[in-house]
Amino acid sequence: QVQLVESGGGLVQPGGSLRLSCAASGFTLARYAIGWFRQAPGKEREGVSFISSSDGSTYYADSVKGRFTISRDNAKNTMYLQMNSLKPEDTAVYYCAAQPKKGLLIYQAEYDYWGQGTQVTVSS
Repeated sequence: QVQLVESGGGLVQPGGSLRLSCAASGFTLARYAIGWFRQAPGKEREGVSFISSSDGSTYYADSVKGRFTISRDNAKNTMYLQMNSLKPEDTAVYYCAAQPKKGLLIYQAEYDYWGQGTQVTVSS
């Protein structure tokens, strides 16, 4: 059974940091294209960051470039999103996603496997 379980969300002050984790079970994450999406209240889900399954190249949305870092630990079968210099506009439910396909996938329609979501709230 393919499963993605997220953790690490919470309440943080502006300028603070959080690290989201997404543990995979039932499949080998290293063979999958992976990514993070987020959905703020009243807004559509948007792509945040992605890693290619082919060459490890990464993609970041302009809004998070230079502040967020995506990574994966193949030994732990887990992916991460390190979020620094957080802003109130980063407040959203964050979702991890995975797809057994080569390349860099940046659109949510390309992903079949999703985590349950974890809330990130940036507020003073």
